[in-house]
Amino acid sequence: MAYISQVNYEDASQEVKEHFEDQIERNGRITNMKKTLLHSVPAYKALMEWYTLRDVVKPFLGERGVNFFCYAISTENDCLICSTFFAQILDDLKIDFYSFAFTEKESAVIEYGRALVSNPHRISEELFSKLKKFFNEEEIVALTAFGSIMIATNLINTALKVELDEELVPYTKR
Repeated sequence: MAYISQVNYEDASQEVKEHFEDQIERNGRITNMKKTLLHSVPAYKALMEWYTLRDVVKPFLGERGVNFFCYAISTENDCLICSTFFAQILDDLKIDFYSFAFTEKESAVIEYGRALVSNPHRISEELFSKLKKFFNEEEIVALTAFGSIMIATNLINTALKVELDEELVPYTKR
């Protein structure tokens, strides 16, 4: 059971209603996490920067690389909502993450995502050498910031026990 309720549109302030409407216009719906975050508009706005950073890293990671990176972070963090969300995307792409033949670049990004979660104090020079083979310093900083917001998203969902969105239920246990 969630620790924090989801904001109800009918009872929300005009500012919160505008964010609801924007999400529905952009995505056709609003997720449980966003309905929870909207208890604090500044928190909501901060975590919505995920989209800004995704748009920064997507040109050099590619859509598939973004999904692999986020799935690796979310599974390493054991975040039910985010790992299931990205499992759905991978399933729709007919990709089995655990048997897929990743490129060297994708493997480095996945390894980095997991390392950001598991032990950011001990990210090896070897891993940074792999990253520098594919990315410049500006890209690595953007990738790290994007990963940090993904981790923050995982933390919100897990710590507040945000309920899994109904459409994600079929993708659990993958």
